[in-house]
Amino acid sequence: MKSAEFVYKDRLGKIIGSMTNDGEEVRVFLGKWEFVGTEFNDLEPKNKEALPDRFNLHHNALCDCTFDFKMPILINNKQKLMQSELSVMVKLGKPDSRGGLDNEEYRISLTYDGTQVYSSGKSGWFEDELLEIQKQMSKKVFIKSCINCQFSDYSPYGHGAFGAMMCFRNLKQEYNKVQTKTDFWKIHDRYDRFVQETFICDEFQRRVPGTGYRG
Repeated sequence: MKSAEFVYKDRLGKIIGSMTNDGEEVRVFLGKWEFVGTEFNDLEPKNKEALPDRFNLHHNALCDCTFDFKMPILINNKQKLMQSELSVMVKLGKPDSRGGLDNEEYRISLTYDGTQVYSSGKSGWFEDELLEIQKQMSKKVFIKSCINCQFSDYSPYGHGAFGAMMCFRNLKQEYNKVQTKTDFWKIHDRYDRFVQETFICDEFQRRVPGTGYRG
């Protein structure tokens, strides 16, 4: 598992650290401090004892800071696979009176074959920012990852901002018949596993619009 540069910024400046991501768990190393989570808004210190005051926490997770990093991604460019990278900026605001954060922003850019595309950063969801990127690409070019897979979906109960896609590769025929929320409830609890939007496995099939709960 390769590590990637991870730039942390807060009111006191920046720390250049590293990040690993095994497809289920994100680990960030900032100096001697390690933070672990399943997504970027729940990175908790592995050891909270003597944690410097510069690291602000909300519900025990980092906040009031920004992250900059890159994530590897596969692009299918007119039937040719290309290895590329997503450049990601995550901005986490301060705690608000409702128990959440006053701001949560994800901005993504992608360069492929001499073309650069950007998301708006307006949605607050990794999913929507990635789909914005996809919409700017031609019909013969697509991101080859779980976000575009035929067998991935989200729970109607709600989901996190990143890494909460339900994989139904174990129920392919049944999932392909889902057209309504009522249909989806029949298989909802029988998913194979949770996956990240950027994950890829050897059972990937490009999504047919209108399939499943998310369409």
